[in-house]
Amino acid sequence: MRLIPPQYVKPFVKRAKNDRNDAEAICEAAGRPGMRFVLTKSAEQQAQGMVLKVRETLVGQRTQLVNALRGHAAEFGVIAAKGISRVASLLEAIEAETTIPLEAREMLALLGQEIEHLDTRLKEIETKLTAMHKANAISQLLATIPGIGPIIALTLAIEVDPSAFESGRHLAAWIGLTPKEHSTGGKQRMGGISRAGHERLRQLLVTGATAVIKLATRPGNRFATEWLLKLLQRRPRKLAAVALANKMARIAWAMMKSGEAYRHQPAAARAVSA
Repeated sequence: MRLIPPQYVKPFVKRAKNDRNDAEAICEAAGRPGMRFVLTKSAEQQAQGMVLKVRETLVGQRTQLVNALRGHAAEFGVIAAKGISRVASLLEAIEAETTIPLEAREMLALLGQEIEHLDTRLKEIETKLTAMHKANAISQLLATIPGIGPIIALTLAIEVDPSAFESGRHLAAWIGLTPKEHSTGGKQRMGGISRAGHERLRQLLVTGATAVIKLATRPGNRFATEWLLKLLQRRPRKLAAVALANKMARIAWAMMKSGEAYRHQPAAARAVSA
């Protein structure tokens, strides 16, 4: 059994949408030589992917609770800096503020308890993810790429089958990191990235690329390549982060396909960073 993405079948639906026309469109789309199908996963891959998705869900819930805590505390004049690490000091400031009514103090304390509970659960999941990363040879191989940590490496190892893509560019296009094209009449028109495909993997790669760029111009940084330093001179940092994320995806595909280790290419001239 093979699955076809709905957006690939829709162009073959004739006029009215009903079960008969849908079935005909699916048969027509499945017979196309260039049709792309949904990547199949084993039960173990589904289970490992579920660990990553549950962690993402809990992180989102914790962020909501922290924002609610900061917002309600600000209504009573208790202000704290942003960040998960500032929650403890915020709770201490709330406890020391005697002007806050009892009902509000109880609700704010309840939010703090829920945040602490989620922190405990997230630490347990991260311990499990660390064990999964160490047991996965592909994940450990990909983690040697600058900007790719255990979470991104595990996501790539679980979600991506390198044999399903003809090149690294096809993988980058599947993730949604390639420019959207609207060319006609022999004139090539390229826009922003397509943002199609695997949204979570795209977010992770851009975040990792942003971390690399943040350290790229610092003296003595061994991860800054000549290509990246020259790109930062010509383009804004956000655009450079997307370009670097695209390159990271291509490197990851090549390493998964060949099994070779990452070969670091340092900048030829450190003076460019000045």
